[in-house]
Amino acid sequence: MHNETPDVVIIGGGVIGLACGLALQHAGRQVTVLEAGVAGCGSSHGNCGTITPSHAMPLAGPGTVARAVRWMLTPDAPLYVRPRLDPLLWAWLLQLAGRCNTTDWLDAGKAKAAILMASRQQLSDWIARYQLDCEFAAIGTDHVFRSEAALVAFDRDLPVLADLGIASEHIGGPHYLLQEPSVREGVVGAVHFPGDASLRPDRFVAELARALREEGGRIVEHCPVDGVSGRGDAMRVHAAGATYEARDVVLAVGAWSPRLGRALLPGLDVLRRVMQPGKGYSITYDRPVLTPRRPLVLHERSVCVTSWEHGFRLGSTMEFSGYDASLNRRRLDALERGAREYLREPTGATVTEEWYGWRPMTSDDLPIIGAVPGQPHLWLATGHGMLGVSMSATTAELIAHLITGRAPPIDPAPYRLERFPA
Repeated sequence: MHNETPDVVIIGGGVIGLACGLALQHAGRQVTVLEAGVAGCGSSHGNCGTITPSHAMPLAGPGTVARAVRWMLTPDAPLYVRPRLDPLLWAWLLQLAGRCNTTDWLDAGKAKAAILMASRQQLSDWIARYQLDCEFAAIGTDHVFRSEAALVAFDRDLPVLADLGIASEHIGGPHYLLQEPSVREGVVGAVHFPGDASLRPDRFVAELARALREEGGRIVEHCPVDGVSGRGDAMRVHAAGATYEARDVVLAVGAWSPRLGRALLPGLDVLRRVMQPGKGYSITYDRPVLTPRRPLVLHERSVCVTSWEHGFRLGSTMEFSGYDASLNRRRLDALERGAREYLREPTGATVTEEWYGWRPMTSDDLPIIGAVPGQPHLWLATGHGMLGVSMSATTAELIAHLITGRAPPIDPAPYRLERFPA
């Protein structure tokens, strides 16, 4: 056994952990990131890489419960809860159902928009500052509709987003077909969000790791954490036969937070009650000849489409099946089936990866960022749901500012763990 003494130990080398490490290292702290696997191998690896302030309104909203019940008997539905005996899941679902009202929906949307918009701007700054080569493109996203009723229902939320500072543009079906030749006939309209952006997520996390190392930080891979001990500014992290002593420890392990938090400290058992793993899927192909100019959300099928210089990805869906580690063929097939309804070339010639990953879903669809109550040097950066990449930069800046005692870039209060009953 040997000891190492960084200023800050970050547990978790996904997009949030790496971003927090980079911000803290840039702020003058000496950082070590401990990753149980390989840096960047978590849920940020296989998502669609969209940066979406447009997704500010939370999952828990009016009508969510009715949709979830309707879809429970449809295993390839966009939102699927696998029926099973799981008291923690059902308690979590009851918490979410309790927030499916207009007041909570608007309050959470305001807090979610604040971090998404700040992070969108911060990400542009990071791309320039650290020369992150990740195919970043500030070209917006499009929601595409084949149902007039679905478009009308979606339009009702646009004034809410506008009040939060999120602009949109309605494009009629015939005009959109002229703009976007990759889309098939039958589209009745589209909504363009000019403030959104996109990047290639696997390249992004690799570039964060590179930039962190170049700033002087350290990443230790294949280093599962066994425990955390100590109080005050004398924290100890025990991992893979080594002890890392640090002033501050940041837990940034995404969907594994409930399990690891409970194992590390009794005070983090609350995470089991307020978080669930939401399983998402994606398929990556060689790039087809005809691809969309901008990332698309195929609205009625909840399929996200992104293309890069040498790749093309279909992704999304939300499945609550615990930590089930199987690749559900039915849900992968649903991605391709949905794409065929909208796109002239819905897939590439060759599949390069079929993927699933667990998103860290909180019952109010807001991240958990800040110090653990009673443990001022133990910090949480988790619970980002489907938007970890979108929220990564400002999450990192929040953590860095709070740890170093500077004024945070946005109000941290809505993201604190204390918002949940102990």
